[in-house]
Amino acid sequence: MDLSSRIPGHQSVSLDPEDWEETRTTAHRMVDDMIDYLSSVRSRPAWQTVPPEVREALAQDLPRQGTSLASVYDEFRDTILPYPTGNLHPGFFGWVMGTGTFTGAMADALAATMNAHVAGYDQSASIVERQVIEWLSELVGFPRTSSGLLVSGGTMANLNGVAVARQEKAGFDIRTHGLQADGAPRLRLYGSAETHSWIYKACELMGMGRDAFRAVPVNSEFQIDVEACRHMIEADREAGDRPFCLLGTVGSVNTGAIDDLHALRQLADEFGLWLHLDGAFGALAAWSPETKHLVDGQELADSIAFDLHKWGYMPYDVGCILTRHSSAQDQTFGQKASYLSPMSRGLAVGMTYFADKGLQLTRSFRALKVWMSLKEQGVDRIGHAISRNVEQARYLEQLILAHPDLETLAPVSLNAVCYRVVRPGWQEEALASLNEEVLLRIQESGSAVPSHTYLHGRFAIRVCITNHRTQLTDLDRLVSDTVRHAHDAAAALGL
Repeated sequence: MDLSSRIPGHQSVSLDPEDWEETRTTAHRMVDDMIDYLSSVRSRPAWQTVPPEVREALAQDLPRQGTSLASVYDEFRDTILPYPTGNLHPGFFGWVMGTGTFTGAMADALAATMNAHVAGYDQSASIVERQVIEWLSELVGFPRTSSGLLVSGGTMANLNGVAVARQEKAGFDIRTHGLQADGAPRLRLYGSAETHSWIYKACELMGMGRDAFRAVPVNSEFQIDVEACRHMIEADREAGDRPFCLLGTVGSVNTGAIDDLHALRQLADEFGLWLHLDGAFGALAAWSPETKHLVDGQELADSIAFDLHKWGYMPYDVGCILTRHSSAQDQTFGQKASYLSPMSRGLAVGMTYFADKGLQLTRSFRALKVWMSLKEQGVDRIGHAISRNVEQARYLEQLILAHPDLETLAPVSLNAVCYRVVRPGWQEEALASLNEEVLLRIQESGSAVPSHTYLHGRFAIRVCITNHRTQLTDLDRLVSDTVRHAHDAAAALGL
């Protein structure tokens, strides 16, 4: 008996296009427009604020009824596409934002079309991610047998690494009893005062509290003071606490500083600690023969986290966590629900291979943009772009040092340059006001986008070069704009 007739609207429930050829035409227009958008990026401002009329146009009622894909796309092109953060632009130097590529963008579209659920399963997407993890392990010096996972970014990658470290080194059954275990000691982990703020989120989320992280002073190179760290570990052990993890930074956000990784490995071994490295963008210096020596020692870590959407020039979002010990992630995150149990044959073979290595069960096909980018660009070409960014940072440093109105505020160890405008005899407060105004004027002019930070209490204009489109002329322009805006800003501020 045909029961389908009893279901109202049974024949019209699909969300597929009613006219595939019309959809094809619009999709081709999208691709053409995106190629034009990327190829003309230098002709647009590095950044511009969203005008009031556009903000008003985007404030809409809930769309109960649909409109054509073509009209929705037109609205996107007119009101959304022109107002991004600007990190595609060769003059964008703010924070640590990558640029992406056209290949990566197409890979994301292809992955979304496949719409694979990559918890595991017997499927091509899982095979590709395994291959990508193997490649990435080799690139950072880890064994090809390392365990790994692609995640949204550095925060989730580092959280995964610290959770694994705690499971391996807590000394009690943290998974069963948690921090409520009878007689459980206070857990401690150590990293430099320059450690990214993800560490506080991780400690709070893991129930250890912010105080679990021991921020170690840094030296004149903004590296962790290893001897100071040793004394802190010894003092905590004497107090009855349990140190379990040592954090190293491979390219700090503020200055690009790289900790003494060999010394940290020795210190971790001395006290039986897990060594986890936050290599958010610096770890990828290993991809270039010219810069690989800068991160020597990262291959000795127990785990390492890094972002491919930063210095790998791949689209957001894709980060990676690798652990040297192949079973450590599974021992930390693995579950045994009956509905997720593997079968000997069929689709469910290895069904939670990746889900058992991290928090997420539902996972997208992030690996495709990594696979396609590495295949299409080649590691050597990407590595050359990385080493060129380092050379550009040193070039900018020399421009600043040669100019009487400018000074650097930190050593240039990788691809970050922190500088400011100086005026003889001015107090720090006045210099901070001047440099803040200069920074804002540069951003608002659309010529470039540096960001800011504070080093030893001094306001710094911060440049981090992770853009494969940047040229030396962009840095020449940044210096000349800084000096020009400083003159105008001083007059406007009455300084």
